[in-house]
Amino acid sequence: MIAQSLLSQNMGHIEICSKLSGRWPLLAESVVPLPGNLPMSAFALRLVPLLLALLLSPLAQAGKTLDAVKARKEVICGVSTGLAGFSASDSKGNWRGLDVDICKAIAAAVVADPGRVRWTPLNAQQRFAALQSGEVDLLSRNTSWTLTRDASLGLHFTGIVFYDGQGFMVAKKSKISSAKQLSNAEVCVQSGTTTEKNLSDYGRAQNLKMKPVVFESFEASLKAFFSGRCQAYTTDATSLAAILQREARNPDDYAILPELISKEPLGPVVRRGDDEWFAVVKWVVNALIEAEELGITQANADAQKASANPAVLRLLGQSEDLGKSLQLDRDWAYRAIRAVGNYGEIYERNLGSASTLKLSRGANRLWSKGGLIYAPPLR
Repeated sequence: MIAQSLLSQNMGHIEICSKLSGRWPLLAESVVPLPGNLPMSAFALRLVPLLLALLLSPLAQAGKTLDAVKARKEVICGVSTGLAGFSASDSKGNWRGLDVDICKAIAAAVVADPGRVRWTPLNAQQRFAALQSGEVDLLSRNTSWTLTRDASLGLHFTGIVFYDGQGFMVAKKSKISSAKQLSNAEVCVQSGTTTEKNLSDYGRAQNLKMKPVVFESFEASLKAFFSGRCQAYTTDATSLAAILQREARNPDDYAILPELISKEPLGPVVRRGDDEWFAVVKWVVNALIEAEELGITQANADAQKASANPAVLRLLGQSEDLGKSLQLDRDWAYRAIRAVGNYGEIYERNLGSASTLKLSRGANRLWSKGGLIYAPPLR
């Protein structure tokens, strides 16, 4: 027994905690607050249950996905088949977008190289099966977090990187200015998405007898809409803006209606039961958000290592070693920020003022600026 071995060495409890901290920092943190003159019998009563809980926990061993990623020195990332602003490849095969940058940040944190990502384009029908089977390490693919997906597919959403909502696009010549005018309209929609169900729910709630025209692929649904097969096209509002900019021959011929008919919180997804990898993906995203709040950017990350702010030093690995808890080194967050910038930089580059989409941040502003983007404390 570990506890018996340590206690039999006649060490004080502070010395025992020092030995524990190198391997299990959180356990040591749980017992260090005890006074130095506490009787050893009382200390043992505190220590033994904690050790038992640790040894019986799946967190005691490294997760298979994290181990595999470290061994192959590459992250396999499931992305969309092409959605501007989120994940799309250019003519040279270079992938860009918010979802792409999340995967690059994870690769930088785990294998110290943002270029060590294998991109796996997946359509809506393929994405969950690819993750469940182990074909990809994670999905970073504009995927909405819902109860049924989170609870019944053997998957975990790691957080929210973009708040969206479903909308409609119509041809201006239709004279339709509100979604409530879509009664009896044929609406093009992609199958295997929350979009299809949201459309049905909205039609029933508003007593609109809309007629879904369902297509398996994103490309087929767009082609049908632009050819005049449907009076409206529906998907996430941000995707509509990207489609208008990148796919419409004449964007001025189309309009996005003002109504949003759903909540679509988008975020990375990993397999359930692999808690170490879940933690890594979750906290890399949180580190990018925290970096924006602390004013750490891709350009100033090196200079910020000399900051007087304890939170900055902690995040950049200059004081406490947060990497131990994630089975990473102390520079994991610094590398992620240097690779892709903070969350605000990622947004502006791919979706905001520096992009072709030029979308307002809206709900995707930091919580301190009236938005919903928020990271739990990194400490």
